[in-house]
Amino acid sequence: MEDGGYYQPLHHGLDATTSDDSRLNQLGYKQELRRSLSAIANFSVTFSIVSVLTGLNTTYSMGLTYGGPFTMVYGWPIVGAMTLIVGLSMAEICSAYPTSGGLYFWSAKLCGKRWGPFASWLTGWYVFLSFVFFFFAKT
Repeated sequence: MEDGGYYQPLHHGLDATTSDDSRLNQLGYKQELRRSLSAIANFSVTFSIVSVLTGLNTTYSMGLTYGGPFTMVYGWPIVGAMTLIVGLSMAEICSAYPTSGGLYFWSAKLCGKRWGPFASWLTGWYVFLSFVFFFFAKT
């Protein structure tokens, strides 16, 4: 990369907290956030994820009406696999740059010094607009 950053693969033999702390030090940050979830926090995250699945039932009528059973049987696993690939890619980037402002920091670091600020700004606006459109789509 242009700005001297480099990819650091995961070390399987080291404690994850120790390797993350050393990587944050290399990036110029100090570990400040807690890395644990209480039982109620863990339940809350799990419940939120499960509640998203209950909303999928409303999309079955549209999928069956416009795509038919073929779309429902083969479309969901194919799109799910593609989404999983994107998630795994983002997890790998997250392990290389473990910071709390993930999306903005990743886009800035991956684009280099010249385009990094613009990419970070653009990412911020995309995230903001997605929240706005999601909110107004629900109301």
